[in-house]
Amino acid sequence: MSIDAAPRPDTAASAPRGARPRWTAGRAPARPAPGAAVHSVSAATAALLGLVAIGALIHEPVLIPPLAASAALVHCAPALPLAQPRSVIVGHLLGAAAGYAVAAVAAHGSAWAAAVAAGVTLALTTLARTPHSPACATAVVIVLQAPAPGRFVPLLFGATVLLVLTAFAASRIRRAAPRYPAYWW
Repeated sequence: MSIDAAPRPDTAASAPRGARPRWTAGRAPARPAPGAAVHSVSAATAALLGLVAIGALIHEPVLIPPLAASAALVHCAPALPLAQPRSVIVGHLLGAAAGYAVAAVAAHGSAWAAAVAAGVTLALTTLARTPHSPACATAVVIVLQAPAPGRFVPLLFGATVLLVLTAFAASRIRRAAPRYPAYWW
């Protein structure tokens, strides 16, 4: 017998009667504790409501789709590289740059151009080591909605900073919450 691999226990013999075999159980993470789930969801919702209020005041509601996805990441998966401040802030700014660049050379409102902008954003965020998939949605919003860059980019920057700061604060309110961020830059 080789010592390279540990012997696998017989799951059928060790499993309780009526239990599913281990290979069908999947590898999904465990459900969070109810208190942790309520904390994460309420913090993300509060941050998004704040962003909606700001967007409504200045008549710029197009930030919500990409930032809702960002809020889900920073509040519910705060240890992931995609959720770190560097990735959130720089990723969205790269998405905006890609969106405006593609919109400048393609037809306004084209779904084809939006797909190209999302792909360019993915490439840029990968090269910049700032992985953040919601940034692709920022590029798509820009191509499809054509927000004025003078208003949209500062608002996007401020909103991403606000999102990061609310996640930081929320992680300090609840003692058992994972600390956010894992790293700032």
